[in-house]
Amino acid sequence: MKLILSLLLLVISSASAAGGKILATPGVSMVEGSAGGGLVPWSQLAGYATEDEVLASGFCSRASVDDFDLNVCGVQVNIKDRIELSYAEQTFDVNPLSLQLEQSITGAKFRLYGDLVYSHFPQISAGVQYKKLDTPSVPFSLGAESDNGTDVYFTASKLHLGVVVGYNLLWNVSARHTEANQMGLLGFGARGKGASLQLEASAAVLFHKSLAIGVEYRQKPDNLGLGENDWSDVFIAWFPNKHLSITAAYLDLGSIAGIANQKGWYSSITGYF
Repeated sequence: MKLILSLLLLVISSASAAGGKILATPGVSMVEGSAGGGLVPWSQLAGYATEDEVLASGFCSRASVDDFDLNVCGVQVNIKDRIELSYAEQTFDVNPLSLQLEQSITGAKFRLYGDLVYSHFPQISAGVQYKKLDTPSVPFSLGAESDNGTDVYFTASKLHLGVVVGYNLLWNVSARHTEANQMGLLGFGARGKGASLQLEASAAVLFHKSLAIGVEYRQKPDNLGLGENDWSDVFIAWFPNKHLSITAAYLDLGSIAGIANQKGWYSSITGYF
């Protein structure tokens, strides 16, 4: 985690020139490492790389709700705006039990079709995330079957210029095939239950070229029978330049490990080479 944070600080302080994309169009960084919102991956690839560039980015984020804290740091590489590679480390604190869980996520995303701005139809991407839980004893005691799993998702995003009383509108819809319990932090699968298809969605209005306000929704399976609820947030993202983005959000994560009404705040910072 300290190594990733050092890389993030290096990215933020870098004087390297960013690519030629429009400001804010790559989105920010989500808690699983890919480019997107805070909770949901979008079809955009991380950073401002164009078709002849290879650029990197890094991020750290924190989500704090009533009984849990999630800290994440990660790095991303955009290869010629066709392939995104990502890696993230998550630390999940269960405050009532003074317990800490750790998970690593290695991901790849591939742009299959279109462009967020310039094509008539949405940009479409496919992604894969391999998740490995390093502290599986608690998830196993709750009924999880495995300490690792692989998510596969398809996502479509489109930016419509000037359609909301002159402001730009961004939307995203994703379908995810997963057996992860609470994103994998409570293990994967359960007896008699495996992977299922889950839907995710986001929408944001860019009230300024550097400021976006939006909402996210993430459907999640309830393999463990603990009343695992869907996640949602309301976020604001600020892009002061092409080297930095800062995000804040209000979270509603529902029930986690049988503890209901988990609401709180999220913050994230991403730096771009």
